[in-house]
Amino acid sequence: MSESLSGKQTLVTGADGFIGSHLVEQLVQAGARVRALVYYNSWNQIGWLNDVAPEVLKDVEIIQGDIRDAERIQLAVADCEYVFHLSSLIAIPYSYVAARSYVDTNITGALNVLQACRNSDKLTRLVHVSTSEVYGTAQTVPIDEQHPLVGQSPYSASKIGADKMAESFYLSFELPVVTARPFNTFGPRQTARAVIPTIASQLQAGCSELKLGALTPTRDFNFATDTAAGMISLALCPQAEGEVVNIGSGEEWSIEETAQMLMEVTGKEVPIICDEDRIRPEKSEVNRLLADNSKIQKLTGWQSQVSFKDGLAATAEWIGRNLQYFNAERYSI
Repeated sequence: MSESLSGKQTLVTGADGFIGSHLVEQLVQAGARVRALVYYNSWNQIGWLNDVAPEVLKDVEIIQGDIRDAERIQLAVADCEYVFHLSSLIAIPYSYVAARSYVDTNITGALNVLQACRNSDKLTRLVHVSTSEVYGTAQTVPIDEQHPLVGQSPYSASKIGADKMAESFYLSFELPVVTARPFNTFGPRQTARAVIPTIASQLQAGCSELKLGALTPTRDFNFATDTAAGMISLALCPQAEGEVVNIGSGEEWSIEETAQMLMEVTGKEVPIICDEDRIRPEKSEVNRLLADNSKIQKLTGWQSQVSFKDGLAATAEWIGRNLQYFNAERYSI
């Protein structure tokens, strides 16, 4: 990869989110001119970008908007050479009760970005961000990019729709898009809608028991900085154009193993209680996810740099310092 992001105008949608904020940090460090699209609100909040160091954030152009607003997205994309599209609704349990909002945000939002990029004469690469949830429960292990797509939740179905829109714009209009498919990302700034902060927040808050859903499903966990680095590597790889590429560690851990390791790194051991409210509908549960990451390694040389245990320790430490963002006693979808 001889290309560089230095001095290049770059847009990140969903920049106020968990992964988006880490991506913004790395893009600034790479010398990119970063425009961060954050969700509009009347109190002028910028989400997890507030957690980014001021010396980094001062170099970021922050604009507010809504991914569902095609005109706003057209303006945001207009002069950008690189676009990273991360903005989406991602909580799986909420998709069971609000499926239409996932279609509006995840599919229509992706279409708005794709159309704006198609209209641009500046674009070098669009990185459309997918999710490993589109694979459903692993039918073959490890999961490569040819694995069937299964809509096991309204969330995953909406992301499949968005991915297919990206594919169609490449095949129909030769749009220079790559679909990055990260497996389960974790790290500082992730909310308790995900299992690792759910566990860590209960432990760090001193709860007498650890309430979880199913303990046997396995996940391929990847630290946030590694996921962001993978996305950047795909943006800079000419051979990735038109491809779908997994970003995963190539290791799998069960929820129970994850809980035990978090107890080890925090030094807090409590009994695990199965909470029926936290269990997915049986046919919707994804029982196993393990990435085949050979494609991204071959294309870009990318590999995970942060071990699972080190990542858990860093995440637990951050959550311990930021418990005001977590309500460890209450489960919310």
